[in-house]
Amino acid sequence: MKRLLVTGAALGCTIAPMAAMAQSSVTLYGLIDEGLNYTNNTKGGSAVQMQSGFAQGSRWGVKGSEDLGAGVKAIFQLENGFDVNSGALGQGGRMFGRQAYVGLSSPQLGTLTMGRQYDSVVDYLAPLTANGNWAGYLLSHPYDNDNTDNSFRLNNSVKYASNNYGGLSFGGLYGFSNQAGGFANNRSYSLGAQYVGASLSVAAAYMQINNPGGTAAGSLATDDTDFFAAREQVWGAGINYTIGPTLLGFVYTHTTLNDATGSVYVGNFANPASSLKFDNFEVNAKYQFVKNAFVGAMYNYTLGHFNGAAGDSKPKWHQFGLMADYNLSPRTDVYVQAMYQHLAGGNASAAPLNTAFITGADSPSTTANQVITRVAIRHQF
Repeated sequence: MKRLLVTGAALGCTIAPMAAMAQSSVTLYGLIDEGLNYTNNTKGGSAVQMQSGFAQGSRWGVKGSEDLGAGVKAIFQLENGFDVNSGALGQGGRMFGRQAYVGLSSPQLGTLTMGRQYDSVVDYLAPLTANGNWAGYLLSHPYDNDNTDNSFRLNNSVKYASNNYGGLSFGGLYGFSNQAGGFANNRSYSLGAQYVGASLSVAAAYMQINNPGGTAAGSLATDDTDFFAAREQVWGAGINYTIGPTLLGFVYTHTTLNDATGSVYVGNFANPASSLKFDNFEVNAKYQFVKNAFVGAMYNYTLGHFNGAAGDSKPKWHQFGLMADYNLSPRTDVYVQAMYQHLAGGNASAAPLNTAFITGADSPSTTANQVITRVAIRHQF
């Protein structure tokens, strides 16, 4: 990354003498992830497609800080997501859809920020999963039902993040509904904690959203949500352990959606669900051959429970993911990925939860199986 330093002297006489004493910095940065995907079955046919932002979302942003004295800093970050192939904005066409916040940071008290931000599941638990650490979007749990791949961000949010205390950090977020007379409608809150040691990392997090997507201006906007439901709850815990060049991980997450009416991935369910639950069990491993090359593998088992007017359904997803990555330089790497999903136990009463659908595919398979492979390049600046 290239850093642009801005000082009070450089800004000339427009800055008062006291402000000129402050040390400020602004960093411009970005990332481009572009590749070729092959899907064996999408709407009954195979597909070869150029796809952007799988290992990491393509983005550019600006962040900075101003020293206010005694170690306290004013901070901000504005981050844009985009599609390399079309140049279109991501996250529903938002100018800064990935992140947009401003706040204060203190070496004694931690950091307080306000704006559009990640929840505590993303901040603390997701880094222990394959998709939230080294693999990205393609190796997400079905429908990214636990948001460990940050499919959505939370608007109108106030977030606190503690400092690091001997490897322990914690925090929480509250997202306002911004609705007059509807304080609890489409509000959110989350809590999380993480311990990172020399070889051991553990984390736990909880999130709740009331009526996600129920209002356009709420905490989770209509065009930003994964699921439409009266209430969404996510909680889980995980552990990573490092042995030499090998990283081993296990994560469990549970997602409950009450009165679910559909998913943005595949539209409305054939019958609304009074209860829709996902239990995700993931094991992952990463082996660092040399400093600039690694391979990783993930197996995830997800047990679903769909309770609707037409009866119950218990779909079971089995997912196997692989990735190999090689750094051509400190800023550029090439990688290959493969993901296989098999769905068992689905039935028509829970459509579209009755066919395989890998997160990242254009459409569901017409069978219980789906495979995606990817070859890509990623460049950071």
